[in-house]
Amino acid sequence: MITVAIDGPAGSGKSTVARALARRLRAPHVDTGAFYRAATLAVLRVGVDVRDGQACARVARAARIERRDDRTLLDGDDVEEEVRGRRVTAAVSAVSAHPGVRAALLDRQRAQAVAGGVVEGRDAGTVVVPDAELKVWLTAAAAERARRRAGQEGVADRAAVAAQIADLRARDRRDAARMRRADDAVVVDTSGRSVEAVVDELAGLVRRVARAGGRR
Repeated sequence: MITVAIDGPAGSGKSTVARALARRLRAPHVDTGAFYRAATLAVLRVGVDVRDGQACARVARAARIERRDDRTLLDGDDVEEEVRGRRVTAAVSAVSAHPGVRAALLDRQRAQAVAGGVVEGRDAGTVVVPDAELKVWLTAAAAERARRRAGQEGVADRAAVAAQIADLRARDRRDAARMRRADDAVVVDTSGRSVEAVVDELAGLVRRVARAGGRR
C-alpha cells in the first residue's frame, strides 16, 4: 500500500478529501492535525498561555493523545467534536507553531502513519511522511475556503464570509512559517469542485503511482 500525503492551507478540503479518498482506497486515514488540536485543547483546559512555547510543550508531552476509528481521544476521553470547535480552531495555529509542541507530537503522528494510507495535515509531506510515494498540495481561493467554513458553521451571509476570509488570511500568515509545499507535491485546486471530483482525480494519481512502482 502506498502512502499519500495531503497538505494545504486551512479550508482547502484536506480532511474531507483525505477521509473520502481513504474510504475509496480502503486504506487507513491519518489526521495529523487532530493531534495538534488535541494538544491545543489540553493547553486550554489547564489555562496555559498559548504564546508560551515551553509551557505548551510540557502540556503536549504529558497529554495522552490517540486517534481511534477516526475519533480523537485526549487522556482517554473522546473529544472529537470539541477539538473541531471554534475555541480550539482559534488557538491551534499559535500552539502548533511552537517547535517543542511539534517535536512532542511527531513520533505519535508517524506511528499512526507507519502502515501507509492517506496522511493529511500541514506538514504531512515535508515532515511527518517525507518519503510518501504521492504528495498532494490541496489549495483553494480564500473566498471559496471562507464560504465552506461559514457553511460548516451554519451561517453563509456576506458578513460571515467576510469575517471568515479575514480569519483564514490571518491564519495563513501564522501558518506560513511551518506550512510549506513539498517540492514534489502535485498541486490540486479544489475551488468550485465537488469532493467526488477531487477524489476521482487523486484516486487516478494513486493508480498511476502504484503502476509505476511507487514512483511518480
